[in-house]
Amino acid sequence: MAKISERIERVKGVINSACARVGRDPGEIKLVVVTKSATIEAIREVINLGLADLGENRVQQLKKVSTQIAEFLQGGDDDSTLPGKVNWHMVGHLQRNKVRQVLPIASLIHSVDTLRLAEEINASAAKLNLRPRVLLQVNTSNEPQKYGVPVGATTHLAEQIETLPNLKLVGLMTMAPLTHNKDVIRACFVRARELFIEMRGEKIVGPEFTELSMGMSSDYEVAIEEGATILRIGSAIFAG
Repeated sequence: MAKISERIERVKGVINSACARVGRDPGEIKLVVVTKSATIEAIREVINLGLADLGENRVQQLKKVSTQIAEFLQGGDDDSTLPGKVNWHMVGHLQRNKVRQVLPIASLIHSVDTLRLAEEINASAAKLNLRPRVLLQVNTSNEPQKYGVPVGATTHLAEQIETLPNLKLVGLMTMAPLTHNKDVIRACFVRARELFIEMRGEKIVGPEFTELSMGMSSDYEVAIEEGATILRIGSAIFAG
């Protein structure tokens, strides 16, 4: 288990170094630990180390693991170092028929990429008396296999989502291609940041539009340099 603590310290060190290079405050950046494929023991270790933002890609896994972790936190061992609760992030593709299962669990949905999905979230949230926070997923890499709204359609979709009363659009999310070419990765993140700034500047979105979720284990350093406020990191913490 010491290895997980070492990896977390390494990730935090990289975050601090990247922030120092570009004059950012590390406190502006939220580290979401993506728990897919991690054992429940490893996830507990992460929570014991004070990280309270956890992410899942799949709805069934989100339901299962969030229940196990809730039981762990209610275990009554009076450990004052444990957070009172964890914040779950739905970071993977979300199907409309799974929305109702996710809403009571997720503090933030990263992957809204169609009006129909946004409308389903809005309708289900109204029935559950919730107002979930969501991010608009943008396909800045133009990869056909990737989910996400095309860059050119993002502003229009955001305007439509802003009319839905039972959800709160709080930012953008993007994924760079799996490549070692940092220029390609950076170009995707720059595109997302420019879009984010433009949407805020043109008042298409409200003042709560503050989040830029980008950067995973292989590219989070570049994401920090280009303005990410949320990192989604799994294998750098759980893998060797």
